[in-house]
Amino acid sequence: MRIGIVGTRLAGLDGVTFEAAKWEHVLLGMGHKVRLCAGELDALRSNARLIPAMHFSYPPAARVTAAAFDPASDPAAVRSEIDRLALQLLPPLVDWVTLSRLDAIIVENAWAIPMQLPLGVALRRLVEETGLPAIGHHHDYWWERSRFSECVVPEVLDEAFPPDLPTIRHASINSLAAADLRSRRGINSLVVPNVFDFEQPIPRHGWWIRKRLRRELGMGDSGLLVVQPTRVVPRKGIELAIELVGRIGDPDSVLLITGPAGDEGLEYLVQLERQAHDAHVTLRYAADRFAPDHEGLPIGPAHTLGEAYAAADVITYPSLYEGFGNALVEAIYHGKPVVVNRYPVYVADIAPLGMDLVEIDGTITDETVTEVRGLLANPARQRRIAKRNFEIAQRHLSYKLLRRRLNKLLNHAAPALTEGAAI
Repeated sequence: MRIGIVGTRLAGLDGVTFEAAKWEHVLLGMGHKVRLCAGELDALRSNARLIPAMHFSYPPAARVTAAAFDPASDPAAVRSEIDRLALQLLPPLVDWVTLSRLDAIIVENAWAIPMQLPLGVALRRLVEETGLPAIGHHHDYWWERSRFSECVVPEVLDEAFPPDLPTIRHASINSLAAADLRSRRGINSLVVPNVFDFEQPIPRHGWWIRKRLRRELGMGDSGLLVVQPTRVVPRKGIELAIELVGRIGDPDSVLLITGPAGDEGLEYLVQLERQAHDAHVTLRYAADRFAPDHEGLPIGPAHTLGEAYAAADVITYPSLYEGFGNALVEAIYHGKPVVVNRYPVYVADIAPLGMDLVEIDGTITDETVTEVRGLLANPARQRRIAKRNFEIAQRHLSYKLLRRRLNKLLNHAAPALTEGAAI
């Protein structure tokens, strides 16, 4: 099959982009052809179509989307503008589908979170008018975010977030979201969790990788390197990571944040920097070391996220809410001690797998600090835990599972097309 993957942004270090790339990789391995289309793309993608008006920051779309969730807005004017912008998006989308000769499309979160209302409407119309089979890959639904609770055009959410059409199949990334979609909209979805390539051995990073990264952070050979591998937004609970590092009490320790700030403003980063200063914790915000710039070129001495995991002594993942936990799965792959907050999806879908992680319930306790210190002092125990966690994740969170789920979705979305598809 020829499959298109479409979203508002398929670039950078966010979870949607990461998971879309994994789906692309697995689909290619199954013998399918893949084409991309988005409002932002990583550079040097020959199989991709860039349509800037699809981005959530495209000014007309951003304005009307903000107005849709402002109770003071005029519903008729908002609806008219959404329809106008959707109508403008439809021709380039149809052109992409036609020239790419697509048999089906996968919509990456653009039918779930209403950050680009015209795009969601345009994609629904694309599928409705062409009969093109589609899979909605839904990472987080609008009802999970309080800022989308009041909408002056609720019919738009009913129509396109997500749309309920016979040619669309739906994938939720956790069981709680799937249950919510079923109860709220009567729509069934297949649960496809975040995965990682556990079929590949952990890459061997030389000691110089650890040494170079630590040197760039102003560290010597001693001192605890704690890595927070997430974006800087309030739901990541990074204040708990700062508290943990402060209470461990290693004066040479560094808390490294690898993900960018700015998606929801910079106030949270400023708050974290103030907290770290007051707690005498060395905080290093180094997103520019782990992400390309707008032209896809490295900034300074760039590192991969894998190198950050390899250099880490501890990984913190104190999120208050996650759709699943992409960075958590990666941390498990790399075999480092992980401190995780028991957010709802973790409790429902990850904890039952039986992995051995340092768990917290929204607070750093004396027991948490003691457990982390004990683990750091026992490398043999770290290795035993890492091996067992890897084996569990290999069974439940691997590309092998993703291949099975994708095959099921494609067969349901376009059964006539998949008879004889290479799998």
